[in-house]
Amino acid sequence: MAKPPRNSSTDSKDKGSPKKPSPAGAAMPPGKGAPDNFPIVGIGCSAGGLEALETFFRNIPSDCGMAFVVVQHLDPRYASTLPELIGRRAGLAVKEAKDRMKVLPNHVYVIPPNKDLSLLHETLHLLDPAPIAGLRLPVDFFFRTLAEDRHERAIGVILSGMGSDGMLGLRAIKEKGGFALVQDPAEAKADGMPRSAIDAGLADYIGRAGDLPTQIQACARLPAHFGAGGEAVAPAALSALDKIIVLLRDRCGADFSDYKTSTLYRRIERRTTLHQLNGISAYVRYLRENPQELDLLFKELLIGVTNFFRDAAMWDTLRDEALPALFASHPGGALLRAWVPACSSGEEAYSLAMVFREALDKIRPEGRYTLQVYATDIDADAINKARRGFYPDNIAADVTQERLARFFVADEGGWRIGKDIRDMVVFAPQNIISDPPFTKLDILSCRNLLIYFGPVLQKKLLPLFHYALNRDGLLVLGSAETVGVFAELFGPIDGKSRIFRRVDQAMSPARLEFPAGQATTGPVVDAADLRVTRDSLEYLCDQLIQQTYAPPAVLVNGDGDILYISGRTGKYLEPAAGKVNINIHAMARPGLREALTGVIRNAQRQVESIHLNNLLVGTNGGTQMVDVTVQGIAAPEVIRGKVLVVFNDVPPPPAAKSRRRPAAIEALDVELAQTREALRVAHEEMQTSIEEYKSANEELQSTNEELQSTNEELTTSKEELQSLNEELQTVNAELQSKVDELTGVRNDMTNLLNSTEIATVFLDNNMRLRRFTVHATQLFKLIPSDIGRPLSDIVTELDYPALTEDALGVLRTLVFRERQVSARDGNWFRVRIMPYRTLENMIDGVVITFIDISETKQLEAKLKQHQAESTGKS
Repeated sequence: MAKPPRNSSTDSKDKGSPKKPSPAGAAMPPGKGAPDNFPIVGIGCSAGGLEALETFFRNIPSDCGMAFVVVQHLDPRYASTLPELIGRRAGLAVKEAKDRMKVLPNHVYVIPPNKDLSLLHETLHLLDPAPIAGLRLPVDFFFRTLAEDRHERAIGVILSGMGSDGMLGLRAIKEKGGFALVQDPAEAKADGMPRSAIDAGLADYIGRAGDLPTQIQACARLPAHFGAGGEAVAPAALSALDKIIVLLRDRCGADFSDYKTSTLYRRIERRTTLHQLNGISAYVRYLRENPQELDLLFKELLIGVTNFFRDAAMWDTLRDEALPALFASHPGGALLRAWVPACSSGEEAYSLAMVFREALDKIRPEGRYTLQVYATDIDADAINKARRGFYPDNIAADVTQERLARFFVADEGGWRIGKDIRDMVVFAPQNIISDPPFTKLDILSCRNLLIYFGPVLQKKLLPLFHYALNRDGLLVLGSAETVGVFAELFGPIDGKSRIFRRVDQAMSPARLEFPAGQATTGPVVDAADLRVTRDSLEYLCDQLIQQTYAPPAVLVNGDGDILYISGRTGKYLEPAAGKVNINIHAMARPGLREALTGVIRNAQRQVESIHLNNLLVGTNGGTQMVDVTVQGIAAPEVIRGKVLVVFNDVPPPPAAKSRRRPAAIEALDVELAQTREALRVAHEEMQTSIEEYKSANEELQSTNEELQSTNEELTTSKEELQSLNEELQTVNAELQSKVDELTGVRNDMTNLLNSTEIATVFLDNNMRLRRFTVHATQLFKLIPSDIGRPLSDIVTELDYPALTEDALGVLRTLVFRERQVSARDGNWFRVRIMPYRTLENMIDGVVITFIDISETKQLEAKLKQHQAESTGKS
């Protein structure tokens, strides 16, 4: 799907698009009367994700009715404090995920370090990580299991992070009908993960971290399992649906009327929810007023979700069973043709080309086999991406290391399809419903497309596929698709894979419906019409003239490979000894072979034909004179660039009256023979040079492969360093949060101690100063640089010479002591000495407090004086 407009649910202010955003903090029911079907939100992030997570959960109400699972790239060597940090901001219960932990609404679960997390039946499972090509992709791994377990109740969120982890997982969530939300890259501290999801066209909503919760609540209100139980669409909704189909047809040229109603309605309802509109009728008005939304809806309905080697077992069957059988039906080699409709971004077509190469390498057939893959899709943007052949580094989750090394080239930030595979695939835009099909195919791979079509369209396409395939051609369908009522046209390869072989059975023309008003890529002629044409007078006459009176000729390409032979050419061409070779230079008879050297190339470059007259061509035991015309072809388009070589026999010259040939002519014959011998030697030397060049080229290719291997190792090292950097950034963010927390605690303690006006001194086990409060400077001549000095070295106002001795006594006995001592200025203080205990219950010095009791002493003296006066009077 193409990138939606940023904050698409709130940016538009057009008239006629009423929106009722949910108030912040509003409770959200977890489903349509199904408490066990609450939405589960997967959140993926890495570097810079802590701040985004705190902002995100600050805006989640405590009774939201959803569960959240946070998957962050963590350092595997250290315990994570992420649950504690999130718990400070979230109003939900936050837990670190445990194996077999049941997921509950209104809870947050955080992945532990050095584990992969999966979901099955609302239960979390922890697995040991399996690094792929130096990478760990925990977000992709969890998102895929989330999609399989929750389907349309799955919501994927991508926050700040480096790399592209999470992109493939969002694809899986979108395919199952879930929602994908992405943090705005402009806000994210690391925009790698958000930008990769947006560039892949997977984001349903793009916004700031604090705005995502409101949109998630709107998404969760969408009813679950629409159409799964045969739920009917209301007549009013059907009318609105028809109007949308008309708008799409007028805007995009695509007719969705034969798609499954439930699929269309579900996708349209998703867009309605994202824009927070009151029903599908309001969405029709919104489409009329915002035509650009039609483009986004068009992308949404295409459901362009795919990946390399999807359903691995099917690809194994294709490589090990189906393709070898196809090779066996063409024992002499063949140019095979394949068509991959609805190819999306090209993964399916490239996978087919790779498996074809692997099948050839496995069985090594004697013939020469090549494959031309035609991949088509209605989405021009997807076709352009497929043509580029560049994919992110997380495809390593689907492509083995052997295939990456063989068929891909490491590029900056990802992998690029190798040239040999790229040259096998031709991409083109095509609408499979209305455009003509490719014909004369050996393989037709149409996977996971028919499941979105209604029965009428399926019954139209399957006979068309039968027509397009050659005899014993292969039809490959998705795991949830079948040939249905056309079992007599296609036979299964085995009982598990969805690979079928075309059955060579006559089909009624009534069952074969071609797109109206269109011409197919091959001529579509009824068999009866074809017989009438071939029996016509004009056809028979043309064939008689061509075979009897027209000169022999061959059609060749620029390299001399023979493409077509007309008439009898045995007098001029003969098969070369050894391996089959249908090149004209190899098959030409002596005298003709030398004359044709370089002529074919010259004929391609000029308009005029080239005439080679009176060539003496060797035959079986003799010679003959031949005129040869070489003509480059500019039209028609199908054979443009080819060359036509025409042979005309020349009658021998009249016999000479004298049997003896003149000496001059004999000398010329000898000279001609010598020249031909020299030319032959030169030709052999040239062939030797070509072989040497080939050998040198192979050495260069070997060197290039070594350099590519070195580059791949460097790329792997870079990815490992990038992963380590992400982990360090995560640890640094957690440590920074701890430092901020400790700073706050220290400020609180400092203010607390200063507000009590109690002088306090902290000493270590050696009676050296560790810390002191401001009020302590009134009793001791203390300055900040005195930290670390013995307390006995500090001048004091107290009359307490035994202070250090009492402190050492407390350190020995661990029993606190209290004294009342006076100061030089007449003030009195209560001195309390206590052991300093750490959180680990270890003794690490003493704490001495000095409480001013001067007023108490004065009152005590006045009381004694009053008692004494009272006694004297009595």
